[in-house]
Amino acid sequence: MTALIIALVAGLAGATVILAIGYRRFASGKGRAASGADELARAQLELRWARQLSALTETLDLDDLLIRVLQGAALLADADAAAVALWAENEPPLVKSMNLTGDEALSLLGSWPPESRSRSLSIRYRFPGENVAPNALQTGMLLPLSAEPSSPTGTLAVFWRRAVEEAKEDDLSALEELALTAGRAIEKSRQLRELHELAVRDPLTGLHNRRYFHETLAHEVKRAHRYDRRLALIFLDLDDFKSINEEIGHLGGDSVLAEVAQRLRSVVRGADIPCRVGGDEFAVILPESSLEDTERFFQRLQLAIQGQPIGRIPNLRVSAGMAELARDDDATSLFRRVDQALYRAKRAGKGRVVAADDPEESSEAS
Repeated sequence: MTALIIALVAGLAGATVILAIGYRRFASGKGRAASGADELARAQLELRWARQLSALTETLDLDDLLIRVLQGAALLADADAAAVALWAENEPPLVKSMNLTGDEALSLLGSWPPESRSRSLSIRYRFPGENVAPNALQTGMLLPLSAEPSSPTGTLAVFWRRAVEEAKEDDLSALEELALTAGRAIEKSRQLRELHELAVRDPLTGLHNRRYFHETLAHEVKRAHRYDRRLALIFLDLDDFKSINEEIGHLGGDSVLAEVAQRLRSVVRGADIPCRVGGDEFAVILPESSLEDTERFFQRLQLAIQGQPIGRIPNLRVSAGMAELARDDDATSLFRRVDQALYRAKRAGKGRVVAADDPEESSEAS
């Protein structure tokens, strides 16, 4: 399904480029006749322009797309630097720049006013006594970046570190078409990213789902083996959750699961990957972690869950199985080992964690 969406999006974007190129050639043909040298220069410009627009349709990865936008804008304008900023409500701007620092670019861009009817904004820097600092920005041009001309969602800018004349109409039109095509491609990339998030997120808890867990575990296991890094896995289960559902109902049980997920998120590290793998079962992939690290994580989670009642459940307990990646493990065997360790923790009295490599008799100790 995802492949079909990508193919449809790429096809539509490609058609947009072809139509834009045809229109631009038709418009340029209406002018006065030019000399052979002028025609050659124009053909080269058209080819360069077409390549830059086409490059925007070849990827739906947002980071890669923004890099292509910057490269295309700088090439079309013969600029020394370029930057783009995407704006969203209640979120910090996403800034990408070329030959500028991120902070420097953000201070220059600003949010394009939605009510503005301007096609572009030119900036010309003036220096005291005309003493221009080496490599200083001297001229800039800002354009609205949007999927539709009337709804800007970002800003595209090009800058020159040398004296240049004001952009000609053809140059401005090329940059405008690039910005419009880029805006549409960026919107499609965002939509695809949102679809992917919906596919890999559990709607109740907001954690990654079972599919994402198994795909990521396989990737992390391969990475750990390749680079000889440590990796641990913990598999968690809420004790007596069936009884909780019977006592407070399934809606109440859903609230308990959502609150447990929230407390789980509060104790994981930035590199850890918490997932809901089914029902009342959760798993956390812990890169660069040992069994000792994993046991400390379980203790933090116990404190977070038992430190304050969850709804009408005064004393919710969690059992877990844990294991560190062994040399002969793959993702399947690692998960099987923590699953068996979880079963032993349940059998030993619940509310505890058991390591997969612990002797059977040691599971009686918490």
